[in-house]
Parts: sequence; structure tokens; C-alpha cells
Amino acid sequence: MAESYRAVLGLTEAQCGDAEAIDRLLNPARNPYRLETLNVGVHAPILRALQHASYTFAKKISHTADSQDQRHRMVPGSRPLLTLTDTREPDYITPALLAANPRAKEVYERAMAEAWAAKNELLDRGVPPEIALYLLPNAKSIRLVESGSLLHLLHKWTMRTCFNAQEEIYQASLDEIAQLREVHPGLARYIGPPCHLRAGITTPICTEGSHFCGVKVWLDFPNIKRRI
Repeated sequence: MAESYRAVLGLTEAQCGDAEAIDRLLNPARNPYRLETLNVGVHAPILRALQHASYTFAKKISHTADSQDQRHRMVPGSRPLLTLTDTREPDYITPALLAANPRAKEVYERAMAEAWAAKNELLDRGVPPEIALYLLPNAKSIRLVESGSLLHLLHKWTMRTCFNAQEEIYQASLDEIAQLREVHPGLARYIGPPCHLRAGITTPICTEGSHFCGVKVWLDFPNIKRRI
């Protein structure tokens, strides 16, 4: 990635070392493209250097979250055909709010068990899987493998680490960034929601306008605790 950056600008390694190249690319104080509210990276020659670093993640999310996740078309995943990965036993994701409420969790788990039992009964009666599986809830677990270049993952992580993001994609994005930090800590320094990138550099700090979550996330990201 650093080599690609130097190639774009015609620099030698002596003129711009790896750490300097990465800082020029990712530091929003030095690269104004990182502050854009639109995904303009593919139009910026220097940001194309980010296409040469890619990452792959094995994920488990709900059918609902997977549908949201597919909006990031440039971070494609290998997703299963549900009819080929059906399970007799319930296999689903429990939202954090329900997991924290024993009474609600009990009702939720009973509903999941009933949905799977009804689906299994249809299958036992000879109903084709592509019809019977319509009884399963959107909480159904989906397991997939997803890959993307750093350029497009940066856009996804910027959007999905905002408190306004869907719960599972928010948490999955934090998990992915944590894994990146373990392998390439120098890259993770400038990854986070728009407010984290913009604070102290430009205004408005939050780009959500009236949808501002009301929490100064930028003061302690990624350690800030999200309340749902």
C-alpha cells in the first residue's frame, strides 16, 4: 500500500517511508478526502493505493443484518443458500435489548422455538424447503465469508461505527477493526465514525445533523459504550 502511494506521487522510499505514506493516506488532518461525507475514494488517485490492501472476515450475523450488510456492494461476501444450510434446531441471533431482559428473552426464545417447530413440521410433511423456510424469522443466523479492499472497508467502517448504525453491523464493524488493530495497529489509528475523524479538524463534528446521537463519541472511541 505504501509502495503504491509512492508510485502515484513518484516518490522514493527515502523520500517517503512506509509509516509516512500510511499517515498521509489515513490521517484526516493530512488527507481531506477522509473528511468527505460521500464515498469519493474511487475518484482520488492517491486513495486508490488503498485498493492494494485487502482483508477477509468470517462472520455470523442475523438474516436482517446480512440484508443491511449487502448494501456495501464493494465488500462482497460468499453467502449460503438458506435451503442448503437449514438446521432442525433453532439457530438465531438474540438482540442485546432482549438478552438483557429475562422476561422478554423468554418470550423471544419461545417464539423462535415455535417458528422452528412449525418449519420442521412442514418439511416432515413434504413441503419443499424453499417454501417451508419462509416461516423462519429474520433473526436466523447467517454464516458468511466477506472480503474487501481497505478503501471500501474504510467507507463501511466509517458509516457503520456511527451510533446510528444497525446494532449487529455496528458490533461486527468494531470486531473487524479490533482484528485489524491486532495485525496492523498503525492502520487502525484513523478508523472510526465520522465524528472521530473530524473532531479537532473541521466542523460540524457530527455529520448526522438532527440525527446526532447526543453522545460525544469522539472523546473516547473505540472505548465508548453504546446504549441501545
